[in-house]
Amino acid sequence: MAAAPPPPTASGVEPVEIALPFEGRWWVRNSPARQVPSHGTDLFGGRYAIDFVGVDERHRTAGSSNWRSLFTTEPPELFFAFGRPVLAPVDGVVVAVHDGEIDHEARRSRLALVPYALTQASRLREGVPGLAGNHVVISLPGGAAFVTLCHLQAGSIRVTVGQKVALGHHIANCGNSGNSTQPHVHLQVTDSADLPTARGVPLVFRRFREWSAGSDQARAREHAVPGENAIIEAF
Repeated sequence: MAAAPPPPTASGVEPVEIALPFEGRWWVRNSPARQVPSHGTDLFGGRYAIDFVGVDERHRTAGSSNWRSLFTTEPPELFFAFGRPVLAPVDGVVVAVHDGEIDHEARRSRLALVPYALTQASRLREGVPGLAGNHVVISLPGGAAFVTLCHLQAGSIRVTVGQKVALGHHIANCGNSGNSTQPHVHLQVTDSADLPTARGVPLVFRRFREWSAGSDQARAREHAVPGENAIIEAF
């Protein structure tokens, strides 16, 4: 029996169903299950955006910490997410690619986050490259919606504009470019590939295994949005 379609959101718009864009375990941040707009703004089509931070089997974001973790920046390579494959979450056509932004030093320290916050306005003035960093936009069949994957690793993008991609295609690696304090994947669905004018579209994920925040028991979920601070993996 075919699965029932996802229910409409509170806005009355039927969400777009996609797959998770990776393998392994990831920590969920800024989930639209917690609040909408998920990132506190509708700018650049981010109304229903969601962030994923790679973790290991012990649900750690990095294998070690030292004095730099408490006081200053750290190399992005220290984090499990950095360099992990990012996969196409849908069948579609690549309609935009941007590469060339550097992967910043990562910041776990509250002290290091203060000067970073002071540069937020300058990144906003840079527009999409300053915020999304290296990114790929995929048009869903029919062109009714577009999936954008952001903060990709510099030089890792494997697709070009006009290329058809299938679900699960390795399109790039996770990085720390753009407006990112720690290597992660930012994913959003919009009604346009032009991010400065795009409007966010609700999304749900086809299926995944989820460890809710504070729980050591996983549950299978389908046609859903993972909860804030949950750990998830595709299956």
